[in-house]
Amino acid sequence: MSGRTWGFLLGEVTVFFDKKTRMPSAADALPGRGERMAVPEHHYVNRGARLEPPFPAGSERALFGMGCFWGAEKKFWSIPGVYTTAVGYAGGFTPNPTYREVCTGMTGHNEVVLVVFDPAKVSYDTLLKTFWESHDPTQGMRQGNDVGTQYRSGIYYFDDAQRVAAERSRDAFQEPLSKKGYGVITTEIIPAPEFYYAEDYHQQYLAKNPDGYCGLGGTGVSCPVGVEVH
Repeated sequence: MSGRTWGFLLGEVTVFFDKKTRMPSAADALPGRGERMAVPEHHYVNRGARLEPPFPAGSERALFGMGCFWGAEKKFWSIPGVYTTAVGYAGGFTPNPTYREVCTGMTGHNEVVLVVFDPAKVSYDTLLKTFWESHDPTQGMRQGNDVGTQYRSGIYYFDDAQRVAAERSRDAFQEPLSKKGYGVITTEIIPAPEFYYAEDYHQQYLAKNPDGYCGLGGTGVSCPVGVEVH
């Protein structure tokens, strides 16, 4: 293969990578639609739990982006004290996007997991510990071989207490990561944007498809935060 051919190929890869990892503007984003996605009434694993509100009194919500949402959701649904989980899209511009639209990189949305939990049984810090240890938060707009804005690391907080906890845990995790040779954490920590449920077949995907692909992987570094029960 000639050097010129290699140059063209490398150029195409660079353009593809840049497009996938660059957030679109609101003006450039896909228009979306007014209709919300239909989702199952109940969780496929935690059969008695609802995917949509109303949730039990006293429940709190957490919202995380950490790469492919199939694997991200699986990390949380079996934690004692977690009532339900659901996957969806958040942090972009397109209303009620489809998976295919999100994959174009032209919605701005992240693949996220909604976690509804009982704070009397599991702390938000414990969920943060699971979040940090289950992916590599230093990779920017990617997670392993999954490349694009939809795979960025993000914590989306619902109140100021969650914001403080998220920022504290980020700072605590940076030190051991740095000692192991990892770079700066790129996780966005912002107020929870609107959450759009993903399609039916994405919900609890790895329970329905045990051999399904999941590129999610942690760093092997322990996060020095997390307490069990308040």
